[in-house]
Amino acid sequence: MAARPVIEYYFSFLSSWSYIGSRRLRELAQRHNAKVIYKPVDLMYLFSVSGGLPVKDRAVQRQAYRLLEIERWTKKNNLPMVKHPKYYPADPSLAHRVLLAAINESGYDKKEIHDYVLRSQDTMWVNEKDLADPDVVWANANVSGLDGARLLDRAQQDKGLKEREQVLTREAVEKQYFGAPTYVYQDEPFWGQDRIDILDEVIQSRRKPIPYPPA
Repeated sequence: MAARPVIEYYFSFLSSWSYIGSRRLRELAQRHNAKVIYKPVDLMYLFSVSGGLPVKDRAVQRQAYRLLEIERWTKKNNLPMVKHPKYYPADPSLAHRVLLAAINESGYDKKEIHDYVLRSQDTMWVNEKDLADPDVVWANANVSGLDGARLLDRAQQDKGLKEREQVLTREAVEKQYFGAPTYVYQDEPFWGQDRIDILDEVIQSRRKPIPYPPA
């Protein structure tokens, strides 16, 4: 019997492209019975050490083309999306830490955790709410079936959860990943939600991974 596929998922609730790919990743994982290892990272720090820029600091041509691509992909996948959300860029760290607290208690496979991830990715990009607002984070956890009050309190008090987010961010830097979403299967990274189809093909074909970084 083939081993269960494992996908490491480096992402941020701040990332528009993580949102756009979120449901397709969920569908892929369900289809392949894959385990998704959620690894929320500090995207702005990742940009700062890898040559990336926050959206507001990019050249006008790049900003314009980003919006065109968002329009294409949301139409293609029939996704609602607010392209200029009121609270962008809100700090996603508290929401990340609630996720890490839930994972610490229950592991990665719990349905409520998957639901919390999707709901948190919708927060800014669909519902146009403030991802840094503790009440919003609490509500996302509760509606997903988690104990929002307890997890929020732990996320605010437990310094180890902030350290865990920083460790995951450093891990991404050390592995030469530079953006979100990055999906990793058998140590081969697939950067961007537009690589999900290739990831799907690789899992199906069981081909050997391509080494990264290349020799």
